[in-house]
Amino acid sequence: MKEDKLNLSDRLAIERTHLANERTFLAFFRSSVFFLGTGISILHINFFEDIPFLGWGFVVLSPMMFLFGLYRLVSVRRFIKKTIQKS
Repeated sequence: MKEDKLNLSDRLAIERTHLANERTFLAFFRSSVFFLGTGISILHINFFEDIPFLGWGFVVLSPMMFLFGLYRLVSVRRFIKKTIQKS
């Protein structure tokens, strides 16, 4: 690995990029949990019985958002590793 040629500033920048990638995934995860909870709440509260399609939309969107965040986490992580190896 050519990581030995990187100076401290480069190593810190790479670490910040890794942390930003993880924060982005956590934002997707948090939004996914929020959508799931909102969808289930809409489906179970009698006040919203006229709009069950909205609840089901949130419930279906939740795992899709989680999977997209997971895909983005892995793909950006691979890109970072590939970029480090080219340096």
